[in-house]
Amino acid sequence: MSTAILTGQPVPGSSIEGDLRSLGFDVRVASDAADAETLLAQVPGDQRVAVVDARFVGHPHALRLGLTDPRFPLAAIPGAVTAQPAGRQALTRAMARESSADGGTTGGGAPARTKLSVGDVDSLADRIVTALDAENAGVHHPELGSLVAAVPADPQARNEARQAVADVDDEAVRLKSAVKSRDGFFTTHFISPYSRYIARWCARRGLTPNQVTTASLLTALIAAGSAATGTRAGFIAAGVLLIASFVLDCVDGQIARYSLQYSTLGAWLDATFDRAKEYAYYAGLALGAARGGDDVWALALGAMILQTCRHVVDFSFNEANHDATANTSPTAALSDKLDSVGWTVWIRRMIVLPIGERWAMIAILTAATTPRITFYALLVGCAFAATYTTAGRVLRSLTRKAKRTDRAAQALADLADSGPLAEGIARLLPGPSRPTAPLSAAAGALLVTLGAWAWGPSWWVVLMAGGYIMLSAEAIERPLKGALDWLIPPFFRAAEYCTVLVLAAKADVNGALPAAFGLVAAVAYHHYDTVYRIRGNAGASPAWLVRAIGGHEGRTLLVTVLAAALTASQFTVALTALAVAVALLVLVESIRFWVSSGAPAVHDEGEPA
Repeated sequence: MSTAILTGQPVPGSSIEGDLRSLGFDVRVASDAADAETLLAQVPGDQRVAVVDARFVGHPHALRLGLTDPRFPLAAIPGAVTAQPAGRQALTRAMARESSADGGTTGGGAPARTKLSVGDVDSLADRIVTALDAENAGVHHPELGSLVAAVPADPQARNEARQAVADVDDEAVRLKSAVKSRDGFFTTHFISPYSRYIARWCARRGLTPNQVTTASLLTALIAAGSAATGTRAGFIAAGVLLIASFVLDCVDGQIARYSLQYSTLGAWLDATFDRAKEYAYYAGLALGAARGGDDVWALALGAMILQTCRHVVDFSFNEANHDATANTSPTAALSDKLDSVGWTVWIRRMIVLPIGERWAMIAILTAATTPRITFYALLVGCAFAATYTTAGRVLRSLTRKAKRTDRAAQALADLADSGPLAEGIARLLPGPSRPTAPLSAAAGALLVTLGAWAWGPSWWVVLMAGGYIMLSAEAIERPLKGALDWLIPPFFRAAEYCTVLVLAAKADVNGALPAAFGLVAAVAYHHYDTVYRIRGNAGASPAWLVRAIGGHEGRTLLVTVLAAALTASQFTVALTALAVAVALLVLVESIRFWVSSGAPAVHDEGEPA
């Protein structure tokens, strides 16, 4: 139970107590600042507490946004401030100072030194917020838009505020805000117009975002199973179910925004289930094609690799520029200018093939064509999108004069996923930081993948993997603060994944490519998990896990050795065993971390690609 402490002069006919109780607050009334301080001390430290002016006038959803969002330790709107346990000490200190300044007088007797609310009315809640802001306590001030939140100074101002409340439909604003502020064309025009109402229906019946996320996953898995039948009816059902899964995927986030049900577990589920659904569907298509005598496992694995590498490009670029200074460039200025022209916004969002457009294309092609055509279209579309986005980011990086921080360099190092081999060699390499670090990573990636393509499973490829390790060590020898150092993690991902793909294809035995698909999926999960830990400011995967699964260079070397030393059938068994081992390690650690670690909730406003 949360507790709200009402302060200030009560107003006859005010709905504030009822509004607070409807939001789950136990309401207590304080006669003055000293009484409010006493009541605050009586609230258990593990509960949310709010201080609200009894004269508050505003929309219930304004109170909801200001007082119930679980993502922020401290939050405030005019006339109200709240603290979760993590922000409780700061609130207590600010309350003590204001109580002392008041000298125990009522809410109307505070000194005029404080910048006050509407009409310069004295409000203890607003004075507390001023004190918290002065000490940089990190108070979140939500954007209210057309919603009203005020503490009127006199009856006339109160009547005007009440009229402003009546003029704006609180529920319409709440429903509109449930939809992402930035979304793709397909999602905006073909999903969100009705999915928001499904979200409201679910929220009013007590369904949680996590339950809908799980339903979306199950629907996608059924879609994959339908595709795996290899029949035309199965393909049509798969396409319909994939769209239904995407609708539910939109609904879970809209429920979270509609009712502010953000959680650590929900953030993790939403982030990882999207990839699990898409990649499971690829596997279903490959199985369905195999039933019809067409082997497209290489295409399925290629699509997964391309999509994952696209995301790593996005994640690496964003982390490299997360808090960079002088973070401007002519290319970025042109991009901002294009975004100011309505039709270019939609074109630019569509050509990067975001999840809505991508899933719609996959669903339609599955129902109308064959898995092979579906994968060909997916690979062409994703390759074009990857080229477009990567080229633009390279141009931005080369033309901006940004100084990257230690935090950015550490994030890139974590995304690189280097193991003990590369890190050990890097510590032995002397010399100053080299601007050619991305070239070293690219050269190593080309060396091992082209070697695998040219020689197949052989000891020559093992030698190429050794060269890859040396070049990888050179790439990470110094902090990754160069203009293009954000390309290093994507190069490493491409090298590892493509080597597995090529060697499995060269093995030319049934089961090798499905086993490779499983291994890449397990490793990709580990890399996505690392991304969302970093996004949540919770650090990267623990060092023991990275060492246990070898790092990108260790796994690449191991796969090349297995391919060279074993027969094709034995290599398939080894890939399968390696996939299971990696999956078990990363899944157990990931579940342990997100469920029990108390990591902050990450509200993901949608994948960038």
